[in-house]
Amino acid sequence: MDSVSKVFTVDLLERYAAKGHGVITCMAAGNDVMVLGTSKGWIIRHDFGLGDSYGIDLSGGRTGDQSIHRVFVDPGGSHCIATIVGAGGAETFYIHGKWNKPRVLSRLKGLVVNAVAWNRQQITEASTKEIILGTDNGQLYEMAVDEKDKREKYIKLLFELTELQEAFMGLQMETAIISTGIRYYVMAVTPRRLYTFTGIGSLEAVFASYQDRAVRFMELPGENHNSELHFFIKQKRAVHFAWLSGVGIYHGDLNFGASHSSQDGDENFVENKALLSYSKLSDGIEAVQPSSLAISEFHFLLLIGNKVKVLNRISEQIIEELHFDLTSESASKGIIGLCSDASAGLFYAYDQNSIFQVSVNDEGRDMWKVYLDMNEYAAALANCRDALQRDQVYLAQAEAAFSSKDFLRAASFFAKINYILSFEEITLKFISVNEQDALRTFLLWKLDSLSNNDKCQITMISTWATELYLDKINRLLLEDDNSGDRNSDYQSLIKEFRAFLSDSKDVLDEATTMKLLESYGRVDELVFFASLKGQYEIVVHYYIQQGEAKKALEVLEKPGVSTDLQYKFAPDLIMLDAYETVESWMTRTDLNPRKLIPAMMRYSSEPHAKNETHQVIRYLEHCVHSLNNEDPGIHNLLLSLYAKQEDDSALLRFLQSKFGKGRENGPEFFYDPKYALRLCLKEKRMRACVHIYSMMSMHEEAVALALQVDPELAMAEADKVEDDEELRKKLWLMIAKHVIEQEQGTKRENIRKAIAFLKETDGLLKIEDILPFFPDFALIDDFREAICSSLEDYNRQIELLKQEMNDATRGADSIRNDISALAQRYAIIERDEDCGVCRRKILNSSSDFGISRGYASVGPMAPFYVFPCGHTFHAQCLIAHVTRSTDREQAEYILDLQKQLTLLGSEARKDSNGVLTDHEPIPSVNQVDKLRSQLDDAVAGECPFCGELMIREISMAFILPTEEQEVNSWRIKPLNPINQRSLSLSL
Repeated sequence: MDSVSKVFTVDLLERYAAKGHGVITCMAAGNDVMVLGTSKGWIIRHDFGLGDSYGIDLSGGRTGDQSIHRVFVDPGGSHCIATIVGAGGAETFYIHGKWNKPRVLSRLKGLVVNAVAWNRQQITEASTKEIILGTDNGQLYEMAVDEKDKREKYIKLLFELTELQEAFMGLQMETAIISTGIRYYVMAVTPRRLYTFTGIGSLEAVFASYQDRAVRFMELPGENHNSELHFFIKQKRAVHFAWLSGVGIYHGDLNFGASHSSQDGDENFVENKALLSYSKLSDGIEAVQPSSLAISEFHFLLLIGNKVKVLNRISEQIIEELHFDLTSESASKGIIGLCSDASAGLFYAYDQNSIFQVSVNDEGRDMWKVYLDMNEYAAALANCRDALQRDQVYLAQAEAAFSSKDFLRAASFFAKINYILSFEEITLKFISVNEQDALRTFLLWKLDSLSNNDKCQITMISTWATELYLDKINRLLLEDDNSGDRNSDYQSLIKEFRAFLSDSKDVLDEATTMKLLESYGRVDELVFFASLKGQYEIVVHYYIQQGEAKKALEVLEKPGVSTDLQYKFAPDLIMLDAYETVESWMTRTDLNPRKLIPAMMRYSSEPHAKNETHQVIRYLEHCVHSLNNEDPGIHNLLLSLYAKQEDDSALLRFLQSKFGKGRENGPEFFYDPKYALRLCLKEKRMRACVHIYSMMSMHEEAVALALQVDPELAMAEADKVEDDEELRKKLWLMIAKHVIEQEQGTKRENIRKAIAFLKETDGLLKIEDILPFFPDFALIDDFREAICSSLEDYNRQIELLKQEMNDATRGADSIRNDISALAQRYAIIERDEDCGVCRRKILNSSSDFGISRGYASVGPMAPFYVFPCGHTFHAQCLIAHVTRSTDREQAEYILDLQKQLTLLGSEARKDSNGVLTDHEPIPSVNQVDKLRSQLDDAVAGECPFCGELMIREISMAFILPTEEQEVNSWRIKPLNPINQRSLSLSL
């Protein structure tokens, strides 16, 4: 076997490693740091990480032999403990990686330390934390050393063997943090026994607890003075252990999270224990004890003589033998021992002079074969590196199950094979033995292993599996076995098949699958698959055929179902179960009731029991009242159903309801009144007809028909006319005529009833109105009282008219007097009275104030206005103020009046001698006065400071600078004063 294919290889690391300080006696390594002990009391430290190497003399100048007995290095390579044995006894030293001088542990003087257990979870570069030391006299000590203290912090005796005093040869420790504290796990070996200790708290408390309980140990026959204990560390946690005992290698797995309790209450953290006998190492020759041991993840390295045998701990077979290039002086004693560097994953072997490195080259690469040969398939799969390796494991499992006729299990494994066997080869295997159930199982497993990209293959396999399911179902049906087990198998298979259809609905071809289901007569499954594929029409049709209206309605109520199916199947459903159908309709708001009219008409055409609730009427009432439906067809249908009922109360309520009330510009009802009238006349619903006539404002027809039903109804209809007194009187005359003609009593009694009828009209009809309805030979005496009463009423009305005429005459006289008084009205103006606008004196000369257009000066005074409230204004000031404050339309009107007065004034011009020109007509005085009166009304209709003009100015916005130009464009500008023909003084 060439070196490339080997798992373990040996390389010479250093030939003369003792550097002239004697021969190598012991060795330890950790984290690329290697420490050697020599026969002359020296330790040699090699730090491969830093490339540093130096020696430290522990003999201290003592005479005699001073040999290093044991040397120990922590997993981090920072802490080192060494024991030197000489003629003066034993001494133990501590050396930190940063020191170049050792520190003697004085409390351990005279004790030979054979083993050290490091606390891998707690140790740091600066402190060892708690460690355990095992001595040659069967004692265990706890110790801690800090680098800064240069000495041990404490040393405590933890345990001492009393029953069988032997030397402790190996120690290992692990810790686990749990909810109640730190749990310690300690293993220790002697030449014949393996002890286990565990407990919560401190190390001292853990070992103190064994004073009251027995110590757990495993004792094996024989004795090995080279007894060793090793842990294999993976991800900073021990997972395997191995003890080099007298009869073999006792090994197993470590599970520090286990909670299995042993009989004596201790937690058993050792699992899968086994003893590998040394006889397996010698091929029939007498068994030889190895002198040293190292453990890797899957192998044991056993030092036997001058070679190392590599033993697979799973198969317990030797896979390799490692040989070393020894010098002639070392050949006699050979390889002394083995050690491992768990942090670096390396192993070392050493003789008196040389150090050899044993490297591991992917030791797990063939472990899947090892597990497969042992039929441990799960472990084999866990150690497979690629799909081909996994296929071989699955093939072995499948062939084993197939050979034992466990075809279903074989199918599950065959389905996982992707490369070494084709799909056709596997299916032919099952077909050849006529195992269709196993074939179906294989297909189902194969579907799970295919990727979504293999759409074509998935569809074909799914279709094949569907046919196999159907075949199995039919075979179960054909078997003449009505036992409960057979029926249970059938029901389970149906349930499984439906689950398969549900899972495969997206990959199965719809048409092909439905043809398969139909050809096998599986109607229930066909309906189920159609429901899965959204073919709800098939499903609903099937349920209707089965008479299961409720199930059909449940399908139609699903969110994805089109409302067109509701309309299509509505006639069949309402005839099958009218109540459930209407209930379903009433829960929906997306239905168009108009499209359901054919179904409702079909239902309504069938005879119904007298006490049966009419379901269509119930639905239509829901549409009209709850959904506020405005469709005339719906309202007409409901009205027609009401009309056909014996009791017309519902019909009358419907006709009297104003469904459009509250809608702006909307109708009060949505049915066709003409259709309603024809229908009600046909069904002889006379009260309804009266209401419809009245609603159509055909009051004469309404009263005429009401008189055939009930005179009281006719009176009520006549009273509805309020805005047409003549029509109302006519209607009451119709009623009066009918009442008089229908009375069958004596003449005097008929007259008395007629007189009583007059009182019901509230004076609308008089006795003279109904006299024509009586016979010509009726005696006047019978009407005396009524005629007298009527004449008295006329007399009262005449008196009232006289009084009203007198009141009107007096009012006219009062108005004439007021007009005459206004002509004589005057006002007194003080000399210093100011104009309300310009604040100048009202009586100023006209030369100081321009005369406004349309006015003449009064002597030296300018024209002015005086209001009853006392405010006075120059005419020009008042006109300017009003035009400025009023709206644009009024201002333009005032301007127009002034222009007209100006034009009329210009027609009366004089020549240079002051004589009127006769070539132009003189304007009419009435025309000027009329314009001046209109101007007075426009300007002085009310005081601008006390009237509506002032109130409007409160709400007017201030003029912004940007708006001033626009305002000025339409503001009336004062014109130059001109001579006027007359002066108008307005009070």
